[in-house]
Amino acid sequence: MPRWKSVGAALLRVLAVWAVSTLTMLALAGILPDFRLQSADGDSTTRIAITAASGAGAFGLLSALVWPLLVRALLLVPAFVLGLLVFVLNGSLLLVALNLIPDGRGAAEPETAVVVAAVMSAASSATSTFLTVRDDGAYRRRLARLADRRQGSRRRQGETGAPPQPPGTVFLQIDGVGHDVLRDAVRPRGNRPPIMETVADWVDTTHTLTPWRTDWSSQTGASQLGILHGSTEDVPAFRWYEKESRQVIVSNRPTSAAELQRRAAARTGDEGLLTVDGASRGNLFTGGAEELALVLSVAARRGRHNRSRSGYFAYFRDPANATRTAGSFLAEIFRELGQSARARLRRETPRVGRGGLYPFIRAFATVVERDVVVAAVMGDILSGRTAIYADLVAYDEVAHHSGPRSRDTHQVLRRLDRSVALIAKVVEHAPRDYRIVLLSDHGQSPGATFADAYGLTLEDLVRAGCALPVPRQAGRTGGHRPAVAGGGAEAREAARAALRRPERDGDGHGPSDPVVLASGNLGLVSFPDVPGRMSREEIDRRHPALLRTLADHPGVGFLLIRSERHGAVVLGADGAEHHLDTGRIVGRSPLAAFGDGAVAAVRRTARFPNAPDIMVNSAYDPATGEVHAFEGQIGSHGGLGGAQSHPFLLWPIELSPPTRPGEQLVGAERVHAVLRRWLREADGPQVPEVPQVPQVPESEESRLLGDVTAASPAASPPLPDKTR
Repeated sequence: MPRWKSVGAALLRVLAVWAVSTLTMLALAGILPDFRLQSADGDSTTRIAITAASGAGAFGLLSALVWPLLVRALLLVPAFVLGLLVFVLNGSLLLVALNLIPDGRGAAEPETAVVVAAVMSAASSATSTFLTVRDDGAYRRRLARLADRRQGSRRRQGETGAPPQPPGTVFLQIDGVGHDVLRDAVRPRGNRPPIMETVADWVDTTHTLTPWRTDWSSQTGASQLGILHGSTEDVPAFRWYEKESRQVIVSNRPTSAAELQRRAAARTGDEGLLTVDGASRGNLFTGGAEELALVLSVAARRGRHNRSRSGYFAYFRDPANATRTAGSFLAEIFRELGQSARARLRRETPRVGRGGLYPFIRAFATVVERDVVVAAVMGDILSGRTAIYADLVAYDEVAHHSGPRSRDTHQVLRRLDRSVALIAKVVEHAPRDYRIVLLSDHGQSPGATFADAYGLTLEDLVRAGCALPVPRQAGRTGGHRPAVAGGGAEAREAARAALRRPERDGDGHGPSDPVVLASGNLGLVSFPDVPGRMSREEIDRRHPALLRTLADHPGVGFLLIRSERHGAVVLGADGAEHHLDTGRIVGRSPLAAFGDGAVAAVRRTARFPNAPDIMVNSAYDPATGEVHAFEGQIGSHGGLGGAQSHPFLLWPIELSPPTRPGEQLVGAERVHAVLRRWLREADGPQVPEVPQVPQVPESEESRLLGDVTAASPAASPPLPDKTR
């Protein structure tokens, strides 16, 4: 399009938006008693229209010029609060605009100004979107405003006759969605369409759906560290106690995430998957990317070197975006309150408490974080970035409290599908081709909490086995005792980081009290007064009833301990044992119910230096897929048992297969190698190559769990040159 035509079209759009804003202001002045656009003596219709046009124009200019400065200033205060201040700020701008009208003809009460500003922002945004939807150039420029100045500069440079670029790659992590949940979400339901219509159109047409299996620690901290940084070594759980430093490491705390990222980089000798022109959005870790938004591992930094919070500015500097997100935030709070009340009235089981701050945490995860992350990804695509990795945590947060297959989570999946569709639409306007890879970091397994099922927490059980005082109400089934160690949802610390709240200190245990922590249905018991990892023999000497109290409890599936004589040992009910180092089994293996891969996963974790004195995995019912979380969650992940260990990988068919035929994709480190290979296939040697984690086939012990001696695992043969 000639430049004069482009400028003319833009001018016409501005005039149209101005006209709609003027009409909206006139309509509101006629409806709202505390909002006027005329003098006290009355004015002619023409004069009132001129006043409305002046007010609408002033409000539009202030929104375009002053609003970005306000948002930039507000990055110095908690970003989480920004969504709550949007209406007040927008209303304040309107009051300023009315004061600029000559002769004082514009006036409104403050609370009325908030309503008028919100309606006008929505009307102008809808008009602008409608007018630009058929104009690819304008549509692209509108979306490009979501990117920062550097991204905009990169995009313009890509349009100045540079040679064609190889395809970029967008990795979208749908947090917590298991392979089985996604498979069901893309199937038609009778005469109704699939829950995720966009993704359903991709499966078996442009993309291939492949399951993969996590390590024992089936949670975002380990999986995303492995996917982005290539190492899950010495990450036994979501949270654990380190005796050497006497600290509790929690994967979603900014300082802990930074330390885990540093350790992974030191082990691999590589900064991560996204080191070459990458962007990390909404993740726990950077992946080596320079472009960051809402990344927890850098959230604790202060000053100009912390660019994680820039994602808030890139999104909220548009007042229409801010208004829409703030409105959706409030709507989500009321939606959660209604759904929680319905669950109580229907006496649905299992059920957990959903009061306190949870409605706000849910709204942050399902609205604010989703909107900011999706906007950042759109900006990255329009700026032509090579590799983008983003995490959408909405499903995981809701599934913890509503269940993995509830009606609540189905609604979240529909909204996530719309986000995927929006990103796919933006790809059509990008300066380079893009391949979109969808994946998850883990699934979720349903089931009543351990406390609800048995009337006591894991900490109560441990203290009873150690002959320590136990709360009087312990043992009352259905007592709804609070679960140990608080919630484990990934969104909680993201919200705390956005609020700039200080991190929680340790749990306040005495020097001789056992430290009991939980990661979903995985429990960790450490004795801080004993240096190093406590052996089975020493535990029996100090607390002779503890191991049998735990192993024989019906809510416990198995324990992992270290024996001075036999090495790593798994204990089960009725004296069952599985000696992992020798393969010797006493009775029936406690790992038999947990399926293929359980032996290899537990054996690997047993050698971690930071493994606790006792690791406790809850019981698992293979018929129902249910586990018992040691936290207050009815959809949980973190240990072994059911869907939590089986996430998915949905990849474009033009990429090389992630595994050979008949081979399983096991472990986040292996997924990292696959994703890095796909980047090399597009971009060649500029993506550094790191040693791949060999794919190890299941041993006879892992498959049958009945042999006395384990077969030696053989490494897979090297991949062909094309895919190495």
